[in-house]
This record gives sequence, C-alpha cells and structure tokens, in this order.
Amino acid sequence: MKLSRLTYGLALTLMIGWLLWVGQSVLIPIIAALIAVYVLSSGAEAMGRIPPFGRVPVVWRRALVVLGFALAVVGLFTLVSRNLTLVVSALPRYEDNLDALVDRGASLLGLEDEPSWASLRQVTFDQISTRALVGPALMSLQGIGSTLFLVVLYASFFMAERGAFTAKLITAAGSADDGARAMSLVHRINERIGGYLFVKTVLNVILGALSYVIMLLIGIEFALFWAVLIGFFNYIPYIGSAAGVAFPVLLSLAQFGSFLGAGAVLIALSAAQVLVGGYLEPRMMGQTFNLSPFVVVVALSVWGALWGLAGAILAVPMTASLVLVLAEINQTRPLAVMLSANGRV
Repeated sequence: MKLSRLTYGLALTLMIGWLLWVGQSVLIPIIAALIAVYVLSSGAEAMGRIPPFGRVPVVWRRALVVLGFALAVVGLFTLVSRNLTLVVSALPRYEDNLDALVDRGASLLGLEDEPSWASLRQVTFDQISTRALVGPALMSLQGIGSTLFLVVLYASFFMAERGAFTAKLITAAGSADDGARAMSLVHRINERIGGYLFVKTVLNVILGALSYVIMLLIGIEFALFWAVLIGFFNYIPYIGSAAGVAFPVLLSLAQFGSFLGAGAVLIALSAAQVLVGGYLEPRMMGQTFNLSPFVVVVALSVWGALWGLAGAILAVPMTASLVLVLAEINQTRPLAVMLSANGRV
C-alpha cells in the first residue's frame, strides 16, 4: 500500500512538473501578475497612511498604483529596448578595447612572440561574436513585451476583483467556520508575502539608485539600464546580487579596457550591495519568511530549471506560500516543519 502511494505521488509530481514546464508561457504572466498584486496592494495600503492620500477611497488608491505600475512597465520595456540598440552601436569600440586588453595581457605573460599565440587566439577570442550574442536578445523583445502586457492586464483584473474575493471564498468553503479558516490562511499569506515583496521592492529601488549614482560618477555607459538590472536581479536570493554586479563590471572592462577600472567598479558596487543587503535589509525586513536556506537554494534550482529567470525570481514567494498551506493541513504539516528554518510554522 505504501509503495503504491509512493508511486502515485511520484507520478503526480512528474505530471505537475511537466505541465508547469509546458504551460510556462501561460502560467508565468498569471503568477507574475499575482505577485505584482501583492506589491500593489501593499503600496495602496502604504499610501493610505500618508496624510494627503488618507482621505482617498481605497478603490482610487488601487487604481493609482495600477496606473503607476503600467507606466513603470512601459518605461522599463522602453529602457531595455533602447539600451540594447545603443549597445549594438557601441560593440565595435568594445571589441577593440577587449582586443587591446588581451594583447597587453599576452605581453605581460610573454606570449606575444610565441608562434602558438596567434593560432591560439584565432581559435578562442576571435571566435567570440558579441553581435551574435546581442542579436537573439533583440529578437526576443517582442515576446518580452507581450508577456509584460499580459502581466499588467491580469494584475488590473485581479485588483478590480479583489473586493469580491472574500465573499466568493466564504461561499466556496461551504461553512462559516471553514470560510473563516480559509480567510485566516489567505490573510497570513497576503500579510507575509505582501510585506516581503513591498519592502524588497523598496530596498531594490534604493540599491538601484545607489548603483546608478556610483556608475554615473565613474562614467559607466548605460548606467540607468545597469542600475535597473541590479535592482531587478536582487529579487533572487544569494546569487542575484552577484549576477547583477557582474554585468556592469564586465561592461566596464570592455569600455575602459583596464582591469584597474573594472576593479574600481566591482569594489564600489559591492559596497552598495553590502550596505543595502547587510545593513538596511535586516532592519527593514527581519525574518519575513521562515524557510530553510537549503530549501531556498533547491527552490531556486527547481523553479529556475522550469521557468528560467522568471522562476528564480518567483521561487521564494511561491515556496513560502506552499509552506503556509501545508502547515494548515494535518497530514502535510510535518512536511511544512521540515521545510521551515526553525521548525515553527
């Protein structure tokens, strides 16, 4: 009997994983819109605590944050498409700087006079085409634009229907007690995830602004684009901050053709990461999600394999929601305890 249950459970898990992978084009905009609703709702509630907006009805506050979200998405898409076009025009200059940097490195190592150096470079560095790397990114902009449009559309409908959600959930639960229990669970999920995402978004904006000022002072090209990228990647735990800093550091290496300049960019941006991640984040956020670090890493791997970058960004909120739901069911509560950081769920 236990073997049959294990077999059925494994088969169900594989089937769900396959459906998630096959349906990612449909599911990603929906999940992203749901996550966006958490941030927008928290933003609308925060607006109510500001004296000028406190007298504005909640419906209008939600409409304002949805409008701001739509404008931010349009601005983000415009920024990405414009900067990719500018990067293409700057590629020849970057390639010349990298070639000069490679030649200086070969000279320092005493390889420039070796007969094998020319052939080695021909089969390594000369084979890398930066234009070929940027081309697919330009071609994928249309798909990104469609996904962003769906996210804004779905988020708008979710926000509009949020007021009727409570009544529908109580009716679907069947009884007043079950409805109250379901509403309590939804409230805890909304409170924890909404608070986490809102504070995380504020921290990412602060990090992006600091990074923008740093890169602007150093003279990094496309500073605003890279600052947005740093803030965006910071949603991914552990590896996101390193990935966000790596791109502008590599660009500075191509732009200046100097390891010294790239090192200065690395130190300055890392200092901003330490300030926000090591000082501001613990004080503003605290222990929002009671998740084991190992579970977070596994969640990043699983959702990243299924949905790529979108899955890595959504991994922590979705896993935390799953733990909260598992904790409410007696049969699955031990699993929620094992997934938590301290065993208290």
